[in-house]
Amino acid sequence: MRTGAKIALGSGAAVVVLTGAAFALGPRLYAERAEQRVQDAPVIEGSGDTADLDVADFEGTWTVAEGDSYAGYRVDEILNGQEVTVTGRTPQVQGAVTVTEGSITAATITVDMASVTTDESARDGYFRDRALDVGTYPTSEFALTDPVELTPGDDSVALSGDLTIRGVAQPVTLEARVGVTDAGAQVAGSIPITFADFGVEAPDLGFVTVEDEGAVEFLLDLVREQ
Repeated sequence: MRTGAKIALGSGAAVVVLTGAAFALGPRLYAERAEQRVQDAPVIEGSGDTADLDVADFEGTWTVAEGDSYAGYRVDEILNGQEVTVTGRTPQVQGAVTVTEGSITAATITVDMASVTTDESARDGYFRDRALDVGTYPTSEFALTDPVELTPGDDSVALSGDLTIRGVAQPVTLEARVGVTDAGAQVAGSIPITFADFGVEAPDLGFVTVEDEGAVEFLLDLVREQ
């Protein structure tokens, strides 16, 4: 799901349909209201201390579990000088991670983009229909391209792979943190991206602008496949 930083994916483009609300409240009040609703960056809830773990214990295939797993985006908008951070998320995430001989050898994560929501339904509609055209490109995907060795005592991992958004695949590096839970493991991270790299144009209406860069964010609960 380059995914806690900022996630873009074009939802910021939906400010076009939110202009009325922004001016009705006033830029400062609109910004304060939006900031109160922004989601925190993803953080693992499990223990990050892996020093005493045997990487052999992680051999096998791990799948994304329902519950706390989510993926989404974070992006900055600026309305008349007021900076607003917007987050959109969905629990509709599927995928699997394979560990072989102490290394992550395969990983594919797929996100249902039509189900990503923010605090504004108007923004969501623009995001789905115009920015990402989910009718044609219903999912986004991250696929690992290079194996990564797991190191006991190090809860951070850099994953290289291809990120596909709106049908466009780009190579990215994913910085993630890994934690151990009672049920399995958690992985949280962020991929910085640039709109234009995926054929998404960030809008500039003069009084409202959207940053050209953002981030894809995710938190995944992983359970071992039986």
